[in-house]
Amino acid sequence: MRATTIHAPFDVRLSEVPDPVITKPTDAVIKIVAGCICGSDLWPYRGENKITPGSRIGHEYVGIVQEVGSEVRSVRPGDFVVTPFVASDGTCPNCLAGLQSVCQNIVGIGSKDADGGQGEYAKVPWADGTLVATPGVPDDALVPSLLTLSDVMGTGWHAALSARVKAGDTVVVVGDGAVGLCGVLAASRMGAERVIALSRHESRQKIAREFGATHIIAERGDEAKAAVLELTDGVGADAVLECVGTDQSFKTAFDVARPGATVGFVGVPHGVEVPVRKMFGRNIGLAGGVAPARQYLPELMADVLSGAINPGLVFDAELPLSEVAEGYKAMHERRAIKVLLRP
Repeated sequence: MRATTIHAPFDVRLSEVPDPVITKPTDAVIKIVAGCICGSDLWPYRGENKITPGSRIGHEYVGIVQEVGSEVRSVRPGDFVVTPFVASDGTCPNCLAGLQSVCQNIVGIGSKDADGGQGEYAKVPWADGTLVATPGVPDDALVPSLLTLSDVMGTGWHAALSARVKAGDTVVVVGDGAVGLCGVLAASRMGAERVIALSRHESRQKIAREFGATHIIAERGDEAKAAVLELTDGVGADAVLECVGTDQSFKTAFDVARPGATVGFVGVPHGVEVPVRKMFGRNIGLAGGVAPARQYLPELMADVLSGAINPGLVFDAELPLSEVAEGYKAMHERRAIKVLLRP
C-alpha cells in the first residue's frame, strides 16, 4: 500500500509500506476514505520538531472498517468511522473522566504502533475506545466535515470549553488556521454574542464570518490589543481562544483578556513564556491542552449530520494522495488553510 512518509525537513514522500494487519484482539484495520494535513504536521515538516527519517505522518482520517480483532464490539466491517488523532482504551480513569487525550494506554496515530492517516489503509489500536461510527455510510458531501472531527473541530471546541465560553460573551480568537476557525464556530455555537477573529487573510476572514465571527481584526501585537479594547470599551474579552502556540500569540491572548477571563489554549506551545505575574495581578485563568477529540465526537457528529454545523469549509484545497508533497508545500506557504487528501 501507499502512505506518506517524512525523511527530512521539507521532504515528504508517498512511499510503499507494508499493509496493516491485526496484531492484537483490540485492533481494527481501516480503508481510508479521506485524510488531511494538519497545521501541527508542519512543525516536523519545517524541521522544528524531531524527525525519524522514513516514519509515517498524518493523524486525521475517516474511512471504512475492513477487519476487526476478536475483542472489538463497537464497530464492524463496513462501518464508516471517524478516527480521533490518538487511540485511547476508553476504560482507564482518564478516559472515564473524559480526557482520552491523556489515556494511560494512549497510542498516537502516526506513531510506530498506529499507522499514519495520510495513506490508503491504517491499523487502529483500541478500536472500541477510539473509533466512532456514523449511523450509516454518509453522503460524500459530509466527508470533509466529518473529517474535521478527528482533530480540528474537536480542538476548536476544546479551546472554547476551556475558556468557559457562555451565552452572551465577547470572545476573541487568536489564530486563523483551521483550529482557530473551528474555535470561531465553537464559540458561536455556544452562544457568544460577539466573536472577534484576529486574521490578516481575506480567505480566512470569509470563513470566519461564515462560522459566526461578528468582527475581524487584521492588526497584530499592540495594534490588535488596541483594536480589541476599542471594541470592548476598554474592558477586554470575556474569553480568549489561543489557537497558535507561539510566544506572540500567547502575549496577545493575555493582552486582550479582561480581568477574570480565561484563556483556552490549544496551540502546541513553541517557545512560550506564560505571563504568570499578569495572570496573578488580573485574575486571568489559563486552561486547555491536548483536546480529547473522542469525548466531543458524538455531540459534534450529531451536529454535522443534522446540518447544524459545517466545519468542512476549512478545507480550501483537495488533492489526490499522490500529490501530498504539494499539499504540504501549499500549507507551508499559506496558499491553503487545510488540504484534504483522497487516496
